Amino acid sequence: MNILDKIIADKKREVELKKSIIPISQFEASVLFNSRTYSLVKLLKNSLSGIIAEHKRRSPSKEVINNNHSVEDVVLGYQNAGVCGISVLTDTTYFGGSLEDLLLAKASVNIPLLRKEFIIDEYQILEAKAHGADVILLIAAVLSRKEIKKLSGFAQSLGLEVLLEVHNIEELETAIMQSLDMIGVNNRNLKTFEVNLDYSKELASKIPDEFVKISESGISSFEAVKELQQYGFQGFLMGEHFMKSENPGLEAQKFIQKMIL
Repeated sequence: MNILDKIIADKKREVELKKSIIPISQFEASVLFNSRTYSLVKLLKNSLSGIIAEHKRRSPSKEVINNNHSVEDVVLGYQNAGVCGISVLTDTTYFGGSLEDLLLAKASVNIPLLRKEFIIDEYQILEAKAHGADVILLIAAVLSRKEIKKLSGFAQSLGLEVLLEVHNIEELETAIMQSLDMIGVNNRNLKTFEVNLDYSKELASKIPDEFVKISESGISSFEAVKELQQYGFQGFLMGEHFMKSENPGLEAQKFIQKMIL
């Protein structure tokens, strides 16, 4: 069993356990459930940088990345830096995140928040909405076309935007549909955790222009972003590059200033 299969097996058990104690009505009664959402699509289309920064404590491949800063400090630093949106890891077992992190981020900033999670069930989308998410992530590698259609349509019915993540042409051709807002190419192979920006370059022309194109993972230089922009990418999801620094917000600010000058 590879790491992705293990994560999904654990996630299925986790969701079933949560369902047994927290009813959907509790999410629907949340203060945030009917609050306005911010559009990541709109911001990316009008941005010179397209940076989506990430709050990420650790990963299965890197273990601890940064445990030194509070959620509030990191996300406020990102917002002040001028990022378009913030990705918040909510998986606890493998990434050290939580829904509490998403909630604290929502209380701290007023820009789009992406719930970065292995979503397999509508229950998690209700969780996301109740905890302040504006965008959800769906991963084509772990979902069938039928599941993507059901989950993306449900998310949009709640006013959430949908980012679909793909790794290859087969996933893209299987999963592409109208109920998506953004398509992201993950440059990290989720089975081996190897990173290669060529994944984004190879798939760029295959993604219809009606979707905002996002390149994810392994982006650490100004030059890489500029090159990917030439392939039509408008969004760049960066996690470890900022988080592994002493001051993630300041690092993001320096990066963005260099891009827009």
